[in-house]
Amino acid sequence: MRSDKMKKGLERAPHRSLFKALGLTDEEIERPMIGIANSANEVIPGHLHLHQISEAVKAGIRMAGGTPFEFFTIGICDGIVMGHEGMKYSLSSRELIADSIESMAMAYPFDGLVLIPNCDKIIPGMLMAAARLNIPTILISGGPMLAGEFQGKEIDLITVFEWIGKVKVGEMTLDELKEAEGCACPGVGSCAGMFTANSMNCLSEVLGMSLPYNGTIPAVFADRIRLAKESGIQIMELVKKDVLPSQILTPKAFENAVTVDMAFGGSTNTSLHLPAIAKEAGFKLSLNTFNQISDKTPHLCNLSPGGPHHLQDLHRAGGIPALMAELSRGGLIRLEALTVTGKKVRENIKGKKIHNPEVVRPIGNPYHTTGGLAVLFGNLAPEGAVVKRSAVDDAMLKHRGPARVFNSEEEALKAILNGKIKKGEVVIIRYEGPKGGPGMREMLAPTSAIVGVGRDRDVALLTDGRFSGGSRGAAIGHISPEAAEGGPLAAVRNGDQIEIDIPGKKLNLLISDEELKKRLSQWKPPKKELKGYLKRYASLVQSAHTGAVFKE
Repeated sequence: MRSDKMKKGLERAPHRSLFKALGLTDEEIERPMIGIANSANEVIPGHLHLHQISEAVKAGIRMAGGTPFEFFTIGICDGIVMGHEGMKYSLSSRELIADSIESMAMAYPFDGLVLIPNCDKIIPGMLMAAARLNIPTILISGGPMLAGEFQGKEIDLITVFEWIGKVKVGEMTLDELKEAEGCACPGVGSCAGMFTANSMNCLSEVLGMSLPYNGTIPAVFADRIRLAKESGIQIMELVKKDVLPSQILTPKAFENAVTVDMAFGGSTNTSLHLPAIAKEAGFKLSLNTFNQISDKTPHLCNLSPGGPHHLQDLHRAGGIPALMAELSRGGLIRLEALTVTGKKVRENIKGKKIHNPEVVRPIGNPYHTTGGLAVLFGNLAPEGAVVKRSAVDDAMLKHRGPARVFNSEEEALKAILNGKIKKGEVVIIRYEGPKGGPGMREMLAPTSAIVGVGRDRDVALLTDGRFSGGSRGAAIGHISPEAAEGGPLAAVRNGDQIEIDIPGKKLNLLISDEELKKRLSQWKPPKKELKGYLKRYASLVQSAHTGAVFKE
């Protein structure tokens, strides 16, 4: 066993003594040792209950003859850090999480790992560590939050963000907004729509790193506890058979993940995280792959923020297995990919059916004939930009308008809420990329404000930052190279005409090549005084098209 390095033989008597100080018996020390990376904390609703998930995992491990060792990682909630300096630490925390798990699993050579995340950057950070370490690993998340209800209508966190704009334009009172605050998030779990956390929890299932239904069983269901116990039992089987992440996280698995992502219209952040995980697995997943798969994948689910349904609806409709089974009817799923069940995808989805054809539409009757995300290229985004096509109003799929340039999220948000943005304008928010922010802040507050003040059908927003999975409208992010690296976004001036063609996958600044080159030659990077982790992060991180990974 891998753990023999720290427990077996004459020379390890002191080590065994320290394990006995934990209260372990000789028999427990002799068993396979399983590390449990838990991101439980009392700050994030999605993580408040993860101690309960961990206890169930431990029970499963012990039932199957192993000895669990729990340790903890940090966790940052994008919803709570949205719109202020704290958001700079969200994406950047992904690397810290991966590094911390690597550190623990190398310092203590566990025989296997169980990962317990639930929100935003914690899921990909843990999967990056799994790929890097390449020891038997399984992921079990805390599960999605139930949708809230306000005046007979289902709502979620994004509803509250958008209704701030309604208060600003007089369509809602402060008292009504306060009432909605208390209804939108009814309890524990990752926020109820197909936002970043739920997109990544569902895709961990598609990648084969978690058991079926991990992405959709609501946090408060007893099924979630049973799944945690089954995950604890299954990690022992993976250890016994030496099934490694390198056998699961293959190009086939990532093709499946991008395909399902397109079918359920996931967060644009998946185009950051899947390439970052793939890099740790030893290969490149380019943005062109997203476009190639999107062009042939129908959009079958219309979940919040683009549509009316939530994760609880997707679960009742058959979950990810039913969605994959439907996609397989069109030959769109790589059925031979291995999963942590010990079986191939083909076996996992055999006989699975859709129970609600509105939540998961049949492949012959999609919401859209192409996938939920699109990657745009042009002289404004030579390395690409990403948009959640399924959440864009038809009126904005093609747009041309004058630029309104802002050098920070705060400047732009103030202008939007004060009614300073005119019909047809293209709002530019730059110097918010991985290096420029630093940390590539999400722009949920500006996009929600645009929706709230009724401008989502005639105003676009472009940024080298990123968007929440809850953003909707013509919100185009991840523009690469970013402005802080001298990308073309740095050369845009107020009044410049911007051309957006989402069906054609084009994003262009309508000035001559000579003028663009001249402007960039005169550009000087803005100076920011940084310290601590963000200073180190900014010195290492690359633009979004790489997955915002560190330089080698």
